[in-house]
Amino acid sequence: MDYRAEAPEEIRNYLNYMSTIRGRSERTCAEYYLDLRTFFRFLLQKRGLAPDVPFEEISIDGVDLALIGSVTLTDLYDFLGFAQSDLPTYHKSPATPYGNGSSARARKVAALRSFYRYLTEKVHKLEHNPVQTLESPKNKKSLPRHLSMEESMDLLQNVDSEYPERDFCIITLFLNCGLRVSELVGINLSDVRGDTLRVLGKGNKERLVYLNQACQQAIQAYLPRRIKPRPEAAPALFISRLGRRISVQTVKWMVGRQLENAGLGDKNYSVHKLRHTAATLMYQNGVDVRTLKEVLG
Repeated sequence: MDYRAEAPEEIRNYLNYMSTIRGRSERTCAEYYLDLRTFFRFLLQKRGLAPDVPFEEISIDGVDLALIGSVTLTDLYDFLGFAQSDLPTYHKSPATPYGNGSSARARKVAALRSFYRYLTEKVHKLEHNPVQTLESPKNKKSLPRHLSMEESMDLLQNVDSEYPERDFCIITLFLNCGLRVSELVGINLSDVRGDTLRVLGKGNKERLVYLNQACQQAIQAYLPRRIKPRPEAAPALFISRLGRRISVQTVKWMVGRQLENAGLGDKNYSVHKLRHTAATLMYQNGVDVRTLKEVLG
C-alpha cells in the first residue's frame, strides 16, 4: 500500500516521522495508516460528513487538523464499540464474521495514541490529546498452544500439495527456526549462507539463525524445484505459483491446509503456533531462555 499517495497531509507527515525518525518498517506504517483511516472513516460517517457512501469507500482526503483536533473521548469510545460489533474480523476474507477482538481493538488504540502523541508532543500542532486517558482493551491471557514432537513429525510427513518441496521447506523452517510469517516471506536467496540464515525481523532488526541439517536438506531439495520467478521476484527464496514472492496470506493458507492433511486442523493451530512450537521444542531440548530470545528475535 502506498499510503504516501493516499493519506491526507497530517497523517502522511506522521507516518513519515514514524518511518524516518522512529525507524518503523513500511509494513508497520501501512498498518498504522489502515487503523487511522478506519477511525476517520467512522468519524466522518458518525458526523454525517459522508452521506450515502459505503464505509469502505469513504475518502479521508478532507481530514484536516481542525477535524483531527475536534475528536472527543466519546468519539473514541463509540469507535471501539463500532469496531467490536461492525468491523470485519478478517479484512480480506469475503466470508468473514464481524467484530474485532480485543487485540485488534488494542492495536487501533495504540495507533491513535501514537498519532495524537506526535501531534501534541512532537510537532505541537494540538494542545489537547483526547486519547491520553483512553484505556486499551484488555487481552485475555492464555498459554500459547503448540504442537508436540509427534504432531510436528506428522505434519512434516503429510505434506501434500502441488509444490511439496517448497511447502515442506517452509514448514521445516517454521518448526526449526521459529520464524514469524513476515520474516519467512521476506527471505532472499542471498540470505541463505551455508548453515546460517539472515533474517530481517521487527523494526528492521537483523539476526542470524542457525540452520540445522534438516533445514539445509529441505532448502537443497527445494531449490531445484523453485518456480521460475518474475524479474521483480528474482531475489526471493519462496515463489508463488504466479512467479511472485510468496505472500503472507498464501503461506497462512498453505499451512492451514497442511495441518488439515495431518489431522490437526480442528485444534486451532496456525502459522504462529508453529513459532510457539519451535520455541517450546528448543526449550525442552535444553536451549536457555536468553539464547531462545535471541534466536526468535
